Amino acid sequence: MNRKEVPMNSSGILKTARNGYIIVAVIFCALGIWLIADPVGSAERICILAGILFIADGIIKIIGYFSHDFYCLAFQFDLGSGILMIAVGALILIRRNSILRLLFVIFGLLILVDALLRIQMSVEAKKFGLGLWWAILIVAIITGVFGMVLLIDPAGGAKLTMIFTGVAFLLEGILNLCVVIYTVKIRDDKDMIYENKGGAL
Repeated sequence: MNRKEVPMNSSGILKTARNGYIIVAVIFCALGIWLIADPVGSAERICILAGILFIADGIIKIIGYFSHDFYCLAFQFDLGSGILMIAVGALILIRRNSILRLLFVIFGLLILVDALLRIQMSVEAKKFGLGLWWAILIVAIITGVFGMVLLIDPAGGAKLTMIFTGVAFLLEGILNLCVVIYTVKIRDDKDMIYENKGGAL
């Protein structure tokens, strides 16, 4: 039989995306813990760190989108969201002095949008039969709630707002870790799909 080998996925790109996701998620968690522990830090310094982190996150999202992972769940929305993260990260770095008053609203909006996409992804993960889809759903809902908190800023104080931001960043990191651990499956390059080219057996 004449057969053509078609790679199931590009495992090198997928591993890069997966490892990048994990690194960015851990940094989100670390930044969140730092903001919770030191809520009176410089807002400008937070702008710089967040801007760099958003750009890195956006690049990893775009790489993930083109990686063709097995379930096609974790990265399915990441082309648009990756471009958005890069654009917002660049805007924060370039215009950080003029957007300080809107900074936490921007954080809240990005986190809320990502959480909503992860809620949809968790429902689709259930359809795939992934056992821990509910964990992603729960963390995504809680993350979305804190994104909303940043949008409406009920605390009315810089210190509490910074703590809420830290919690939201921490949850965003945990959410991304859950997504990449539970839904990204890497196959070796030797795993192939063989397509029949019409030859006789």
